[in-house]
Amino acid sequence: MSNTEGRQIYEEFGAKPIINALGNATVIGGSRLSPAVQEAMVTANRYFVDMEELQKRTGEAIAEMLGAEAAFVTSGCAAAISLSATACMTGSDSAKIDQLPDTTGMKNEILIQKRQRYHYDRCLTIFGARLVEVGDESGTTSEQLKSAMSDRTAAIHYFAPGGGQGVLPPEECVRIGKDHGVPVIVDAASQIYPLKRLHEYTQMGMGLVCYGAKYFGACNSTGILCGRKELVDAAFMNSFIGYEVTPNYPVGRPLKLDRQEIIAVAVSLREWINMDHEARIAEHWQRAEHIENALATIPHVTTTRVSEARTLGNGVRITLDEQKLGKSASRIIEALRDGTPGIRVGGGGNSIYVSVANLVDDDVEVISERLRTLLTA
Repeated sequence: MSNTEGRQIYEEFGAKPIINALGNATVIGGSRLSPAVQEAMVTANRYFVDMEELQKRTGEAIAEMLGAEAAFVTSGCAAAISLSATACMTGSDSAKIDQLPDTTGMKNEILIQKRQRYHYDRCLTIFGARLVEVGDESGTTSEQLKSAMSDRTAAIHYFAPGGGQGVLPPEECVRIGKDHGVPVIVDAASQIYPLKRLHEYTQMGMGLVCYGAKYFGACNSTGILCGRKELVDAAFMNSFIGYEVTPNYPVGRPLKLDRQEIIAVAVSLREWINMDHEARIAEHWQRAEHIENALATIPHVTTTRVSEARTLGNGVRITLDEQKLGKSASRIIEALRDGTPGIRVGGGGNSIYVSVANLVDDDVEVISERLRTLLTA
């Protein structure tokens, strides 16, 4: 497909095409499908399939790849988190499944460390659970987490990878949870590299682990829920499939997936696990070098390569001496966004950040040219 064709499909409907130098951001499409994943989706479109069977069989394959007892594909990591909360509240009790989002008489409290509150913890509460903060801005202690346990506690939530002063490590949350018979839900959305991160949370005893499949090259709209079989099975009963194939009325009906999306997750996960990641990262630095070379002779501009732990945010930080250059980083970022095609980058203060993981060769050339023009005009 040519660059012109790629732009035209969006422009035909009045939307502006964007070059993604920001990262795996939901608001600009999340991911780029590989040729193998695209082909798998097209192939899957030929036939229809029993969706329950597809979910279960691909779930078995995914669980094996992740070293988990069970798994299934969800409509994004947010859906995995929401369904995790339902599973911990209802278990496999049909009456409780039908009662949601009314949680009267149920275990409906999910404990979360105060310093781990974040934008997406809202996903835990949309089907009736209630968040209970533990500790304060200075941190949370083991004793505080133990004291917060009650007969209303359904789960502990952990935002991976954690860390930071005063934040209990995941292993300690698991230990305390086990002592009280309470599972831990972990939001591991982007914790997909190094590859050991796809196994370590289930290995340390987390009850339910949630991943965003966009991070390893599946559709923006997909995710994975894996973990202990009885909890994953309960989440499955609360999902859109549970609504269609059981006499129950679970709240997860709006979280529907297409058959092509489910296939895409299984294929992209297999591709990610078998990929030559050293070669993938080497490509990142080739793109970064191209951008650095294009800007090397511009006065009052310096570039620095940034290596990110997950490798998803590898890229180039461009720092401006704004006073001497007579230009601000914020204005350059705005001009990149407003061009055609638009270019989305990160940044802050006097710097611009170009994430290279989602770029193709043509994108690198366009970004290099546009930056050089804007910085020297």
